[in-house]
Amino acid sequence: MIACDYDYYHESLLLRGFLAYKDAPAVTQRPAVLIAHDWTGRNSFACQKAQWLAELGYVAFAVDMYGCARNGVSVDEKMQLMQPLIEDRALLAARMLQALDVVCQLPQVDNTRIGALGFCFGGLCVLDLARSGAPIKAVVSCHGLLNKPENVEDNPIKSQVLVLHGYDDPMVRPADVSLFCDEMNARHADWQVHLYGHTQHAFTNPEAHDSQMGTVYNALANKRALQAVTNFFDEALG
Repeated sequence: MIACDYDYYHESLLLRGFLAYKDAPAVTQRPAVLIAHDWTGRNSFACQKAQWLAELGYVAFAVDMYGCARNGVSVDEKMQLMQPLIEDRALLAARMLQALDVVCQLPQVDNTRIGALGFCFGGLCVLDLARSGAPIKAVVSCHGLLNKPENVEDNPIKSQVLVLHGYDDPMVRPADVSLFCDEMNARHADWQVHLYGHTQHAFTNPEAHDSQMGTVYNALANKRALQAVTNFFDEALG
Protein backbone atom coordinates (compact mmCIF):
# COMPACT_ATOMS: atom_id res chain seq x y z
CA MET A 1 0.00 0.00 0.00
CA ILE A 2 1.08 3.56 -0.72
CA ALA A 3 0.43 5.78 2.32
CA CYS A 4 1.98 9.21 2.67
CA ASP A 5 1.44 12.87 3.50
CA TYR A 6 0.34 14.99 0.55
CA ASP A 7 0.78 18.76 0.64
CA TYR A 8 -1.59 21.11 -1.14
CA TYR A 9 -2.81 24.69 -0.73
CA HIS A 10 -6.03 26.56 -0.24
CA GLU A 11 -5.20 30.12 -1.23
CA SER A 12 -1.99 30.77 0.74
CA LEU A 13 -2.59 28.19 3.48
CA LEU A 14 -0.46 25.05 3.36
CA LEU A 15 -2.59 21.97 3.97
CA ARG A 16 -1.20 18.51 4.65
CA GLY A 17 -3.47 15.71 3.51
CA PHE A 18 -2.84 11.99 3.78
CA LEU A 19 -3.06 9.83 0.66
CA ALA A 20 -3.52 6.04 0.73
CA TYR A 21 -4.18 3.48 -2.00
CA LYS A 22 -3.21 -0.02 -3.00
CA ASP A 23 -0.30 -0.12 -5.38
CA ALA A 24 -1.93 -1.90 -8.32
CA PRO A 25 -0.38 -0.80 -11.62
CA ALA A 26 -2.78 -2.93 -13.66
CA VAL A 27 -5.68 -0.76 -12.50
CA THR A 28 -5.27 2.69 -13.97
CA GLN A 29 -8.05 4.62 -12.23
CA ARG A 30 -10.19 3.88 -9.20
CA PRO A 31 -12.97 5.55 -7.23
CA ALA A 32 -11.82 7.88 -4.46
CA VAL A 33 -13.08 8.88 -1.02
CA LEU A 34 -12.21 12.05 0.89
CA ILE A 35 -12.07 11.68 4.69
CA ALA A 36 -12.86 14.75 6.79
CA HIS A 37 -11.49 14.77 10.33
CA ASP A 38 -13.16 15.57 13.63
CA TRP A 39 -12.52 18.79 15.56
CA THR A 40 -9.08 17.59 16.64
CA GLY A 41 -7.54 17.95 13.17
CA ARG A 42 -6.09 15.58 10.60
CA ASN A 43 -5.18 13.02 13.20
CA SER A 44 -4.26 9.33 13.26
CA PHE A 45 -7.95 8.36 13.35
CA ALA A 46 -8.56 10.05 9.96
CA CYS A 47 -5.42 8.47 8.51
CA GLN A 48 -6.45 5.03 9.77
CA LYS A 49 -9.81 5.43 8.07
CA ALA A 50 -7.99 6.37 4.85
CA GLN A 51 -5.94 3.17 5.06
CA TRP A 52 -9.10 1.14 5.75
CA LEU A 53 -10.74 2.55 2.63
CA ALA A 54 -7.57 1.93 0.63
CA GLU A 55 -7.75 -1.74 1.63
CA LEU A 56 -11.29 -1.77 0.22
CA GLY A 57 -9.93 -0.62 -3.13
CA TYR A 58 -10.45 3.14 -3.00
CA VAL A 59 -7.98 5.96 -3.39
CA ALA A 60 -8.41 7.58 0.02
CA PHE A 61 -7.47 11.13 0.93
CA ALA A 62 -7.68 12.48 4.49
CA VAL A 63 -8.18 16.22 4.13
CA ASP A 64 -6.63 18.87 6.35
CA MET A 65 -9.05 21.64 7.31
CA TYR A 66 -6.71 23.55 9.66
CA GLY A 67 -3.34 23.68 7.91
CA CYS A 68 -0.03 21.83 8.34
CA ALA A 69 -1.95 18.85 9.81
CA ARG A 70 -2.28 20.81 13.04
CA ASN A 71 -4.04 19.00 15.88
CA GLY A 72 -5.69 20.53 18.92
CA VAL A 73 -4.95 18.95 22.29
CA SER A 74 -7.26 20.62 24.81
CA VAL A 75 -10.96 21.26 24.34
CA ASP A 76 -10.25 25.00 24.12
CA GLU A 77 -7.60 24.52 21.44
CA LYS A 78 -9.86 22.27 19.38
CA MET A 79 -12.64 24.85 19.59
CA GLN A 80 -10.26 27.61 18.51
CA LEU A 81 -9.23 25.60 15.45
CA MET A 82 -12.76 24.63 14.45
CA GLN A 83 -14.70 27.80 15.25
CA PRO A 84 -13.53 30.01 12.34
CA LEU A 85 -14.83 27.41 9.89
CA ILE A 86 -18.07 26.87 11.83
CA GLU A 87 -18.64 30.62 11.69
CA ASP A 88 -17.79 30.91 7.98
CA ARG A 89 -19.47 28.01 6.23
CA ALA A 90 -18.62 29.44 2.81
CA LEU A 91 -14.94 29.18 3.74
CA LEU A 92 -15.50 25.65 5.05
CA ALA A 93 -17.09 24.58 1.77
CA ALA A 94 -14.35 26.28 -0.26
CA ARG A 95 -11.68 24.37 1.64
CA MET A 96 -13.48 21.09 1.00
CA LEU A 97 -13.89 21.98 -2.68
CA GLN A 98 -10.14 22.60 -2.90
CA ALA A 99 -9.45 19.13 -1.49
CA LEU A 100 -11.92 17.67 -3.99
CA ASP A 101 -10.12 19.44 -6.84
CA VAL A 102 -6.78 18.01 -5.66
CA VAL A 103 -8.20 14.48 -5.56
CA CYS A 104 -9.82 14.85 -8.99
CA GLN A 105 -6.40 15.58 -10.47
CA LEU A 106 -4.67 12.51 -9.05
CA PRO A 107 -3.76 10.15 -11.89
CA GLN A 108 -4.99 7.11 -9.93
CA VAL A 109 -8.51 8.56 -9.56
CA ASP A 110 -11.61 8.14 -11.67
CA ASN A 111 -12.99 11.61 -11.04
CA THR A 112 -16.51 10.55 -12.00
CA ARG A 113 -16.64 8.28 -8.91
CA ILE A 114 -15.78 10.27 -5.81
CA GLY A 115 -17.29 10.12 -2.34
CA ALA A 116 -16.62 11.70 1.04
CA LEU A 117 -16.76 10.43 4.62
CA GLY A 118 -16.67 12.69 7.67
CA PHE A 119 -16.66 12.28 11.44
CA CYS A 120 -18.15 14.79 13.93
CA PHE A 121 -17.00 18.20 12.60
CA GLY A 122 -15.95 16.31 9.48
CA GLY A 123 -19.52 15.14 9.04
CA LEU A 124 -20.54 18.77 8.69
CA CYS A 125 -17.67 19.28 6.23
CA VAL A 126 -18.81 16.52 3.86
CA LEU A 127 -22.45 17.60 4.11
CA ASP A 128 -21.47 21.17 3.23
CA LEU A 129 -19.51 19.79 0.29
CA ALA A 130 -22.71 18.14 -0.90
CA ARG A 131 -24.68 21.32 -0.16
CA SER A 132 -22.27 23.26 -2.38
CA GLY A 133 -23.55 21.33 -5.39
CA ALA A 134 -20.20 19.63 -5.90
CA PRO A 135 -20.21 16.82 -8.49
CA ILE A 136 -19.56 13.97 -6.09
CA LYS A 137 -21.46 10.69 -5.97
CA ALA A 138 -21.91 10.05 -2.26
CA VAL A 139 -21.27 11.55 1.17
CA VAL A 140 -21.46 9.90 4.60
CA SER A 141 -21.66 11.76 7.90
CA CYS A 142 -20.79 9.74 11.02
CA HIS A 143 -22.07 11.40 14.22
CA GLY A 144 -21.72 14.70 12.40
CA LEU A 145 -23.16 18.15 12.95
CA LEU A 146 -26.21 18.57 10.73
CA ASN A 147 -27.28 22.21 10.95
CA LYS A 148 -27.91 23.99 7.67
CA PRO A 149 -25.57 26.91 6.87
CA GLU A 150 -27.06 30.39 6.91
CA ASN A 151 -26.54 32.97 4.17
CA VAL A 152 -25.39 30.30 1.73
CA GLU A 153 -27.22 29.55 -1.50
CA ASP A 154 -29.38 26.41 -1.48
CA ASN A 155 -27.69 24.54 -4.33
CA PRO A 156 -29.18 21.27 -5.58
CA ILE A 157 -27.57 18.27 -3.89
CA LYS A 158 -26.18 15.97 -6.58
CA SER A 159 -24.73 13.30 -4.32
CA GLN A 160 -26.40 10.50 -2.40
CA VAL A 161 -26.38 11.28 1.32
CA LEU A 162 -26.08 8.91 4.27
CA VAL A 163 -26.16 10.08 7.89
CA LEU A 164 -25.16 7.66 10.67
CA HIS A 165 -26.20 9.07 14.00
CA GLY A 166 -26.59 8.17 17.66
CA TYR A 167 -30.11 8.77 18.97
CA ASP A 168 -28.69 9.93 22.33
CA ASP A 169 -26.14 12.33 20.79
CA PRO A 170 -26.32 15.42 23.06
CA MET A 171 -24.87 17.70 20.37
CA VAL A 172 -27.45 16.89 17.69
CA ARG A 173 -30.85 16.03 19.13
CA PRO A 174 -33.59 14.07 17.32
CA ALA A 175 -35.36 17.36 16.56
CA ASP A 176 -32.21 18.55 14.77
CA VAL A 177 -32.14 15.32 12.78
CA SER A 178 -35.76 15.93 11.75
CA LEU A 179 -34.89 19.43 10.52
CA PHE A 180 -32.03 17.96 8.50
CA CYS A 181 -34.41 15.45 6.91
CA ASP A 182 -36.75 18.31 5.99
CA GLU A 183 -33.82 20.12 4.37
CA MET A 184 -32.85 17.07 2.34
CA ASN A 185 -36.43 16.66 1.14
CA ALA A 186 -36.59 20.33 0.17
CA ARG A 187 -33.40 19.91 -1.87
CA HIS A 188 -34.73 16.73 -3.52
CA ALA A 189 -31.70 14.79 -2.32
CA ASP A 190 -31.33 11.01 -2.36
CA TRP A 191 -30.84 10.63 1.38
CA GLN A 192 -30.81 8.11 4.22
CA VAL A 193 -30.52 8.48 8.00
CA HIS A 194 -29.62 5.56 10.27
CA LEU A 195 -30.25 6.16 13.96
CA TYR A 196 -28.53 3.93 16.51
CA GLY A 197 -30.33 3.51 19.82
CA HIS A 198 -28.56 4.02 23.17
CA THR A 199 -25.69 5.65 21.25
CA GLN A 200 -24.02 9.00 21.87
CA HIS A 201 -21.60 11.26 19.99
CA ALA A 202 -18.26 10.01 18.59
CA PHE A 203 -19.42 6.40 18.75
CA THR A 204 -16.91 5.24 16.10
CA ASN A 205 -13.86 6.50 18.01
CA PRO A 206 -12.34 3.92 20.41
CA GLU A 207 -10.70 6.77 22.35
CA ALA A 208 -14.01 8.50 23.13
CA HIS A 209 -14.86 7.86 26.79
CA ASP A 210 -16.16 11.20 28.08
CA SER A 211 -19.66 10.48 29.37
CA GLN A 212 -20.00 14.01 30.74
CA MET A 213 -19.48 15.52 27.29
CA GLY A 214 -21.49 12.73 25.68
CA THR A 215 -18.67 11.39 23.50
CA VAL A 216 -18.69 7.63 24.06
CA TYR A 217 -17.43 4.80 21.86
CA ASN A 218 -19.99 2.12 21.07
CA ALA A 219 -18.47 -1.02 19.56
CA LEU A 220 -21.72 -2.41 18.17
CA ALA A 221 -22.84 0.89 16.61
CA ASN A 222 -19.34 1.31 15.18
CA LYS A 223 -19.47 -2.14 13.58
CA ARG A 224 -22.87 -1.42 12.08
CA ALA A 225 -21.77 2.00 10.86
CA LEU A 226 -18.66 0.69 9.10
CA GLN A 227 -20.76 -1.95 7.37
CA ALA A 228 -23.23 0.73 6.31
CA VAL A 229 -20.40 2.86 4.92
CA THR A 230 -19.03 -0.12 2.99
CA ASN A 231 -22.43 -0.98 1.51
CA PHE A 232 -23.22 2.64 0.66
CA PHE A 233 -19.97 3.28 -1.22
CA ASP A 234 -20.25 -0.09 -2.97
CA GLU A 235 -23.63 0.99 -4.30
CA ALA A 236 -22.80 4.61 -5.10
CA LEU A 237 -19.21 4.33 -6.36
CA GLY A 238 -19.22 0.85 -7.83
